[in-house]
Amino acid sequence: MIINFSVQNFHSIKDKVTLSFEATVAKDLEGYYIIEPKPGLRLLKLGLIYGANASGKTTILMALDFLREMVLNPFEKKTDTFDFKPFLFDNHTPHENTFFSLEFLQKGVKYLYEIELNYEAIINEKLFFYSPNKAVVFERKTDLEKQLSIIDFGSKIKINKEHKAILEANTLSNNTVIGGFAKTNIESSELRGVSDWFRNKLKQIIGPKTSLLNFVSNKLENSIMDKKYIIEFLKKADFRITDITIDKGEKEVDAKIIKFISEKVSLSDEEINIIKEKSKTESKEIFFQHSIENGEIYKLPYKDESSGTQRYYQFSGLLDLMIRNEMIITIDELESSLHPDLLKHFLLTFLVNSKHSQLIATTHYRELLMEKDILRNDAIWFTEKKEDGSTDLFSLTDFDSSVIRNTSSVYNAYKIGKLGAVPNLSDYYIDMEDGKE
Repeated sequence: MIINFSVQNFHSIKDKVTLSFEATVAKDLEGYYIIEPKPGLRLLKLGLIYGANASGKTTILMALDFLREMVLNPFEKKTDTFDFKPFLFDNHTPHENTFFSLEFLQKGVKYLYEIELNYEAIINEKLFFYSPNKAVVFERKTDLEKQLSIIDFGSKIKINKEHKAILEANTLSNNTVIGGFAKTNIESSELRGVSDWFRNKLKQIIGPKTSLLNFVSNKLENSIMDKKYIIEFLKKADFRITDITIDKGEKEVDAKIIKFISEKVSLSDEEINIIKEKSKTESKEIFFQHSIENGEIYKLPYKDESSGTQRYYQFSGLLDLMIRNEMIITIDELESSLHPDLLKHFLLTFLVNSKHSQLIATTHYRELLMEKDILRNDAIWFTEKKEDGSTDLFSLTDFDSSVIRNTSSVYNAYKIGKLGAVPNLSDYYIDMEDGKE
């Protein structure tokens, strides 16, 4: 689980901002929101980020996803460069380094991971663990002139000199130590634990146009997800879906591809026919079985279902994973293609049934702020553009009682701008002068 995540000088983020999942002392909705993985540590399952367009909501999720990709998919060549931008609307930040800091739990052990980088290389990288006091796992520095990584392990970490040298050799100047470890045949319980956390717990960002159809359907087919739970989620959301089937078949590769090959490569008709015969791919089609009140049953292909049904089928797969496993899911524009009641149903199903997972999401659906009976103040965050154009991130709990009281309407306060994080709109008049006298 994530405890805190901080980022500085990344896209619209100039100054350091921190998204925290440490709960306040408030006891409201305690049983649904709070996980206590260690004595004295109370973590939230949910973080909802509100804000105007272009205020940096998505950038927070992108930063976490960038860190994940950097760890899991290390470069193969020293000449490869990172695809990101520092804060550009400033005289200094385009030439300064970018920082990430992530505090998280893996199998009951608390870790703190810090990393500093530029386009070309990772400058500094540190990993700490708490047992129970803070101790160094490793500290890494990069010799930029020689493009060499220098790794020093803490006194509590057992690693022999030969393995250390191999790890340094496999940790390119633009690779993380965790990424270098993934390429290296050595054992380290700490490095393996952190690598496993990034690979198995922290999942790739889901955008409003991200299709999870193949992801969910493949896991259903391979029994990684439980079909009865997916159907139950859909039935509880009132879709009248009583079964899901996957029909398999074969289809030929597109004729345009065959034509392209025959035109670009000198082949005989016999050779072209062999390609046509062998160039078949397995096709799969998802069908939903609907039971109607009169007892009749209808079977509809996935493509003929509404966008809301399609989206909720995909989200039902996420619910199954988050409820039965420990996962961190990030979703940009959570409300996309979902009716407000379905959005509420999704959140409630997650909060009531999940035990170890976290959900981080951006949303524009401000009416959800009316639901004081399902939202905690410390789970609500806002992004806002500062005067210099950079992103500020703050929590609803940052406001004192003069702005938000226990009896206040968070929705009304947000709607009228008392909490910030809303568009600064001008009037609606457009001057359409056509230049005629």
